[in-house]
Amino acid sequence: MEVHTRLQTVLEAAVARLLRPLFRVLLRQSMSFVAFEAIAKRVYVEVAMQDFAIEGKKSSISRASILSGLTRKEVTRLVVEATQPVHREGADVIEGEPPRQRYNRAARVLTGWVRDATFHDAAGNPRPLDPNDTATGFGALVRRHSGDMPVRAMLDELLRVGAVRRTEDGRIALQNAAYVPADGPLDKLDILGQDVADLIATIDHNIQHGADNPRYQRKVMYEAIPAEALPAFRQLGASQAQRLLEQLDRWLADHDTDLPAPGDTQAGPRLRVGLGIYYFEEPAAARTPDPTDPTGASS
Repeated sequence: MEVHTRLQTVLEAAVARLLRPLFRVLLRQSMSFVAFEAIAKRVYVEVAMQDFAIEGKKSSISRASILSGLTRKEVTRLVVEATQPVHREGADVIEGEPPRQRYNRAARVLTGWVRDATFHDAAGNPRPLDPNDTATGFGALVRRHSGDMPVRAMLDELLRVGAVRRTEDGRIALQNAAYVPADGPLDKLDILGQDVADLIATIDHNIQHGADNPRYQRKVMYEAIPAEALPAFRQLGASQAQRLLEQLDRWLADHDTDLPAPGDTQAGPRLRVGLGIYYFEEPAAARTPDPTDPTGASS
């Protein structure tokens, strides 16, 4: 019982800590607690129904109710609502592909531009591309590295996020080799959902299977770095991380294949795989005196 109580205490503290930066985002975007609570209830029930069914048995309202702590009536309502189309008055509608697919396709085009010598100049750098050159121009780049995404749609997307620009002579020049939306919160908020979910899923895997099948999860951190040293570290971290990510990208690109067609029983399983790196900083916590130390030294 004592171990269980300790685990719950640690878990509650961990959840409170991860919610703080999330709630800063939600409050900044004017999401009320009522709206957050509704999402939390819905996802709690979805996870209970989809991921925690007893092996060999169908998911049930009763089991989801027990696991989530919600009433059977509430679980039933949430399950029914999950099958209904959702319409919010005044909500923005993003046409076309889901954000994750759009993100992946655009990232592949930018990576291809950086890596593929067909689209480089004599010095080996990504060159501005003629939008009308079907052999070695922008259209060829998109067809080679994005699958069947329309060339015009890809150009509009890369212009929108600030990854490319038009030159004075009408060519398309690479401006940012990373797919990071430059304006507006929509895509950045979608990346919040993707990247944080991936990190939490890795931590969950390591809690369950870390002893025999760990996934890489490391960070480097010091508690009292002088503020004047940070610009140099930001530059060092960005350049080293970019170099590593480009090496990993080359390996993944060499092993990437098309997804099997629906019903194809011959193809082996495909997995979404990646490795993420992120930078963080916050004010250092003040050190408190150690009452057990007669010298008054800080702990």
